[in-house]
Amino acid sequence: MDETARHANGMKTRRAVLGEAYVDKASAGVNEFNRDWQDFITRTAWNDIWNRPGLVRRERSIIVLSIAAALGAWGEFRIHVRGALNNGLTRDEIKEVLMQAAIYAGVPAANHAFKEAASVFTEIDAETAKG
Repeated sequence: MDETARHANGMKTRRAVLGEAYVDKASAGVNEFNRDWQDFITRTAWNDIWNRPGLVRRERSIIVLSIAAALGAWGEFRIHVRGALNNGLTRDEIKEVLMQAAIYAGVPAANHAFKEAASVFTEIDAETAKG
């Protein structure tokens, strides 16, 4: 697969997981400085990793939520809470991921992750209420 196809496949996956609005906003922010970075993550993360056989997207979302919580990468965590929902996880399943993370990543990380996830859920509920 050539670089153009890897990018196109990665962008398709990125849009499916994160949603059109998020990717459109991120794409609008591409400039000369970050263009190579955006291309790199689209090809490698969103195509080469997210499109690998062996795990389905919902399983990959569980892994990303766990790692992002453990690292305290709250921006990525919030983005991937939405992605996890798009990939079929329920709010209760996300809760269970965070309960598990508390044991292996620590209570402070999980405590903060619960706050961040609840905030994302509130945003989604407000967006849904608007129609």
